[in-house]
Amino acid sequence: MKIVGLTGGIGSGKTTVAGMFKALSIPVYNADKEAKILMNTSDSLKNGILKLFGEKAYEKGSLNRGYIAGIVFKDKEKLKALNELVHPLVRSQFLSWIDMQSAPYVIQENPLIFEKNDQNLFDYVITVTAKKEDKIQRVMDRDGIGESQVLERMDNQLDDSLKIAGSDFVIYNESLENTRKQVYDIHQQLLQ
Repeated sequence: MKIVGLTGGIGSGKTTVAGMFKALSIPVYNADKEAKILMNTSDSLKNGILKLFGEKAYEKGSLNRGYIAGIVFKDKEKLKALNELVHPLVRSQFLSWIDMQSAPYVIQENPLIFEKNDQNLFDYVITVTAKKEDKIQRVMDRDGIGESQVLERMDNQLDDSLKIAGSDFVIYNESLENTRKQVYDIHQQLLQ
């Protein structure tokens, strides 16, 4: 079974593309979503986060995402420390998840493949990209935040050109019809 990484900057359309692969019966593991679940359910992870960020890290037993985002997107060391707590657990869970799949290939949707230097953990890497102004607008619409907050988050991610250079496939997400065609073409290649 081939293991494919699906990455791209914030607002690029990774989740939209992942949905297109799911429509082709390809299992997709969303690393961000699973990380958020683990941060709310794993006692060892919760304890590490509380040590790192203090009592405000959780409100009524749930991760205070706004509070943590306000810290990590301004402090690269805190972001690195959080990633070092979360990513080994996500990786371990992903490997267990793979064992339960029977498709010709699986996809891990993960925005940080290149930031974590994890590209070698995958047989293939797909990067989703889009125009910067489109990405900014998508995130503002999705998260209800201002442009400066989106740019702050973008500053913590590698430039798309570096991700593209290290990828096996690139999807230019500009129109849904064209994106769907690119996904189908890559799917056909991965089936070979």
